[in-house]
Amino acid sequence: MRSVPAGFAVLGGVVAAVAAGQQDAGVSAHAKELQARAIVIDTHDDTTQRLFFDKHFDIAKRNSDGNIDIPRMREGGLDALFFSIWVPSTVTGPPAVRRALGLIDAVREAVRTHPNDLVLATTAADIRRAKAEHKIAALMGVEGGHMIDDDLGVLRDFAALGVRYMTLTHFNNNDWADSSTDKPAHNGLTDFGRDVVREMNRAGMIVDISHVADKTFYDAIAVSQAPVIASHSSARAISHHVRNMTDEMMRALARNGGVVQINYEVSFLSEDYRVASEKQGGDVVAQLTAMTKKCGGDEACSTLETARVNRDAMTNGALPRVSWELIVDHIDHAVKVAGIDHVGLGSDFDGATMPIGMEDASQLPKITDALIKKGYSDADIEKILGGNTLRVMEQVEATAARLNRR
Repeated sequence: MRSVPAGFAVLGGVVAAVAAGQQDAGVSAHAKELQARAIVIDTHDDTTQRLFFDKHFDIAKRNSDGNIDIPRMREGGLDALFFSIWVPSTVTGPPAVRRALGLIDAVREAVRTHPNDLVLATTAADIRRAKAEHKIAALMGVEGGHMIDDDLGVLRDFAALGVRYMTLTHFNNNDWADSSTDKPAHNGLTDFGRDVVREMNRAGMIVDISHVADKTFYDAIAVSQAPVIASHSSARAISHHVRNMTDEMMRALARNGGVVQINYEVSFLSEDYRVASEKQGGDVVAQLTAMTKKCGGDEACSTLETARVNRDAMTNGALPRVSWELIVDHIDHAVKVAGIDHVGLGSDFDGATMPIGMEDASQLPKITDALIKKGYSDADIEKILGGNTLRVMEQVEATAARLNRR
């Protein structure tokens, strides 16, 4: 693994300057200024797998693969990132808990060893402070409720270690909630699943409904006393993927006060790509499973290799080409359906196949520029980039404080 891609000259700060020039191409001065001023938050990223599995990966150096490292986050103006604590939902019980703890430790260690760039954040105030100190806020979200091993004590332990959201399910159902990519087993949430939501409210953890079955989604918002988020989902009206949200779900999320964070995965963005990809190699679950076997169980390898194969297929015409502009189409649709206060960004960087033109975090100013060109005001763009997420965090924190005063 090279720390500097081929074609970059290494002369002091030349690498950063050249890269910044590439991502700035076509981006207006207005967009650059707004990107620098706003608090830009990404609510879902899988770089944790690289921190945990790949002993050669250095988040502080520019990498020639993947989507995230500190240089590229800084170039893209990314101020806060939720690192996903993900264990495959086929791994359950104590082994899932142990793996989750290892991933949490990997994030905390990255912060400890890079104090000039990263700071662990658990509140909205922490994110604002990190921005003021010119540091990147590192947050954590558990991606899959199976990792608590049906134990509210484990949930509380995760919260104490700094985890600030939990996705109720992942690819498979767990013992108390149905997943969008599995056959229904519980008709949504069980009684214990409702207790999980209540305990998350009390612990100050955001309830994340990405990956859950539609019925689980409605059960969760009926129980939660705080706003919920979809940390990495897009619009089903544009791409009919079960992981995306219907317009009805978006409107319900808005009534709850929550936020849908748009996912950049190509099969979630493009219906043409989704259909062609599933005909060729099965759905995203089947593709990831096959690549994980090829990589010997190394999830970091499997996600990066899956992305490489899919992007090669787009380049050579074996699969439809998906451009980054579709991210903006999904944002625009979600704003029209749910309202400007209920849309954000949840890239799925390092965990999915990125569209052409959004190869890594350095490309994020393109989204801001495109929204300006669509006529969005600076204030509204700041909400999408991170303001809406900060508002949800503050409401979740206030709900927890109220519930703990009882």
